[in-house]
Amino acid sequence: MTTSTLTTTKTLGTLGATPAIGLGLMGMSALYGPADRDESIATVHAALDAGVTLLDTGDFYGMGHNELLLADALRGRDRDTVDISVKFGALRGPDGAWLGADARPAAVKTWLAYSLVRLGTDHVDIYRPARLDPGVPIEETVGAIAELVEAGYVRHIGLSEVGAETIRRAHAVHPISDLQIEYSLISRGLEGEILDTCRELGIGVTAYGVLSRGLISGHYDPSRTSSTDFRAHTPRFQGDNLDRNLRLVEALRGVASDAGITVAQAAIAWVASRGDDIVPVVGARTRERLAETLGAAEVVLTEEQLAAIEAAMPVDEVAGTRYAEEQMAMLDSER
Repeated sequence: MTTSTLTTTKTLGTLGATPAIGLGLMGMSALYGPADRDESIATVHAALDAGVTLLDTGDFYGMGHNELLLADALRGRDRDTVDISVKFGALRGPDGAWLGADARPAAVKTWLAYSLVRLGTDHVDIYRPARLDPGVPIEETVGAIAELVEAGYVRHIGLSEVGAETIRRAHAVHPISDLQIEYSLISRGLEGEILDTCRELGIGVTAYGVLSRGLISGHYDPSRTSSTDFRAHTPRFQGDNLDRNLRLVEALRGVASDAGITVAQAAIAWVASRGDDIVPVVGARTRERLAETLGAAEVVLTEEQLAAIEAAMPVDEVAGTRYAEEQMAMLDSER
């Protein structure tokens, strides 16, 4: 499959113009089972060669492994031609358990110090707390990042999975570049107050989970999901929920086929169609999936096709939440 070259751009708040699709690296290190290191690096290289500049990682993806992987992938490349987005603050145990969030000012600066070393760079382009720390006012967290901006260690400030009130409070301290939030045909929580607030304040959106962790990619095979894959413990991927959701995928497959595109391309193109301020960040782990992803950037859907896509996958027919109950409770965006 030939990899397309990105020609369209979108706008992400203070970051400004950026190619219409970003690359999420999480799956190259954690949560979806084993990944091939050489293929991961080759996929990053292929993305860069195709014009992708926004690379999204987290300091807790593989407990630092993902940042080290990205550093290797960028070795020999021009650092100034890419925008590295880093999420921080998620606390995890040695068994991978999620333990909460720490976004105290001192912790913010400590997390960044470690990230800069692992990434082999002197700055991060977008720095954002992965989750709202309920014990720390967002003003204190953003204020600490603003000090890092002033010192030159961070270029832009982002947010992740927060609601409208938190966005306003954060933006009052320092301009926010973008909100990173799960957004797909079957995860529509962004729509309404949160998106309206972002647009009022000139904040862009980086949409992750546009394929709902592979569920609506058209490629998901339950028999290949290991016990170490966190999807095996996610409500949408379990039992009757999974059966119902995969029936929706088959309906989407018919619409996509009529449009001459793949299921994944239909899902990605739908998200991309929601606005010039919404950038899908897609977690392709192989060059083959990357080529399919980038092909979606060239898809222009008619109003009739968009309506058919939504009709094939009605959000009120989706079964199960996007995270397990304890993780849903950590999402300020779901309150």
